Amino acid sequence: MILLQASDWAAFIGRFHPVLVHLPIGFLILAGLLEIGRLTNKIEVKESTITFVLFWSAIGATVSCLAGYLLSLGGGYEVELLDEHKWQGIWVAVAAWVAWMAKSELFVNKIPFSSLLYLPALTVGAILTMVAGHHGGSLTHGEGYLTQETPEPFRGWLGMEPKAEKGSDEIKPIADVNNAMVFQEVVNPILKARCVQCHNANKSKGDLRMDQIELLKKGGENGPIFVAGKGSESELIKRCLLPLEDENHMPPKGKTQLSDNQIAILSWWIDQGAPFDKKVAELKTTDAIKPALAALSGSSPSVGSSQLTTTSKESPVLSLKVPTPDAKAVEALKKAGLLVMPIANESNLLEINAVNISTLTDTQVALLEPLKEQIIWLKLGDTKISDQAATTIAKLKNLQKLHLENTAVTDATIRQIKALPYLEYLNLVNTLVTDAGIQELVSAKSLMSLHVWQSKVTEGGVAALKQAKPNLEVTIGINEQQIAEFIKAGETAPKPEEGKKK
Repeated sequence: MILLQASDWAAFIGRFHPVLVHLPIGFLILAGLLEIGRLTNKIEVKESTITFVLFWSAIGATVSCLAGYLLSLGGGYEVELLDEHKWQGIWVAVAAWVAWMAKSELFVNKIPFSSLLYLPALTVGAILTMVAGHHGGSLTHGEGYLTQETPEPFRGWLGMEPKAEKGSDEIKPIADVNNAMVFQEVVNPILKARCVQCHNANKSKGDLRMDQIELLKKGGENGPIFVAGKGSESELIKRCLLPLEDENHMPPKGKTQLSDNQIAILSWWIDQGAPFDKKVAELKTTDAIKPALAALSGSSPSVGSSQLTTTSKESPVLSLKVPTPDAKAVEALKKAGLLVMPIANESNLLEINAVNISTLTDTQVALLEPLKEQIIWLKLGDTKISDQAATTIAKLKNLQKLHLENTAVTDATIRQIKALPYLEYLNLVNTLVTDAGIQELVSAKSLMSLHVWQSKVTEGGVAALKQAKPNLEVTIGINEQQIAEFIKAGETAPKPEEGKKK
């Protein structure tokens, strides 16, 4: 416990290093300017004033060194650059103390040749302050941070490489998404644009590097950042979905954030086993991920391979013109942990997905209401919602696809949502819905696909519904009798050895 408390205090004090470091910078530069003004007879300043400024510059440099050391214990910095920065800071403190003692009346008569030490110490301190500041910027923002925006013609004069064009780190459109390598061409460009700046060879926050595959697999100081096959349990996804104000949110507040499509792609890649050597076409593309993948081509989902087409072109809901989604409502959903994604590039129609928030409640579902015109796909499966959520769902007048699988909804929900004019797809797998409930769907004019496996619905109930709606596709799964017959068939089938004997 004592060690833990010490570690917490070290981290707390270390965070003040960026604040404290400005004290020696300001005081040393001020002392230098005052000395120059005094020596050139530009200003009149007392010796005691300069001595006072030097004293506090020495104090500031010393305290800053201590805080910097404590901050470095947290790791995540390039070792060689950190070592250089540390010693530069120490020598700044030493130079500041020497300059103060050479100037102070307390030591001026006790230190031989003190007058000869003063100006060199002050000069060295000022120069090292600027050098240490440069390296500090590189540690915090990446190597070359202070010089990377150097304009021409100075870059050429200094022998620097030409400046990268703006937007060079942004994700480029993919001509053929299906044949794209899923990691190299889809996932890695997202990581490079949003993550690698803080997790590379020169700056590895949290001891995490994302610029090489093997190091990405290894993870950081807290272990791997993704669990193959489990996107919602992976730190890479969890941190992106934290509130922006949370100190563990990634990327940090102030940095360019991942879009909902980018988060969805990363989560989908992990769910598919986080492969590094497969193409998009080799993985299972769900309805949720198809619009995000289609958007990578820079066009709508209807452009390109049919494998990425999310729904029929004839569906009238896709041609609806709706207002731009309310930004505050979208942000509220994101803060709650929901994914908010446009169904196509530059579309105001939205998909809402609760894949990463299994604890979603009826109260949180009410956050959907301000977007009742824009939401056409809604995935609330595997959450804690009940029939109370149906009050809000029934108000989403343009809803086309609705996932309620593995929730506590009953026939009461069906009675409320049956009047939705565009509802084509309804998933009620493993719910409490009964035959009476699905009979309510007779009046659902647009419904084309219904899934009721492992619910309270019987074959008789499905047959009655199909009689009223013959074009409706209903998935009910296999019942216990069919399972028993399948097992029995396996038991009576001849064994491979028996076949050989014959």
